[in-house]
Amino acid sequence: MEFGSIEREIHVDAAPEVVFEVLSSPGHIRDWWNGAETDLSAEPGSGTEVAWGRGTADEHVEPLTVVAADPPRLFSFRWVPDDADDPVAAALLVTFELVPAGSGTLLRLTETGFREKGWEAAVMEAAYADHVNGWDVFVPAIAAHAERLVATR
Repeated sequence: MEFGSIEREIHVDAAPEVVFEVLSSPGHIRDWWNGAETDLSAEPGSGTEVAWGRGTADEHVEPLTVVAADPPRLFSFRWVPDDADDPVAAALLVTFELVPAGSGTLLRLTETGFREKGWEAAVMEAAYADHVNGWDVFVPAIAAHAERLVATR
């Protein structure tokens, strides 16, 4: 396995504007990303963090920097590890492309940078598998949340 990138694609029965809102708004992120807390601003260059289980023994916090935000077509960010000597070189890049498809959206996710992190093979393989499993859950959750949002408007 090369660990070069993770790619997922799903059709969402919601307009790109709605999908972009779901991807980039803190309240919506909390709903599709397993309770993640963030004060994310969809502005390129803005930095923040995403936290799960804040205040618990299972707390997990990830620094994040928005790379691109071109509503309603593109949203990307880098996971920036705290302990990196060169945060950009060591970061994973997550890109969401939103393509109009009929009355909905084709959502494409790509995550890259695993090989570039300089991890030992076992660490890279475990991180890659963890992210594969995560996106297998969260990409469909993005679609489901956007579709529920449309149904309630």
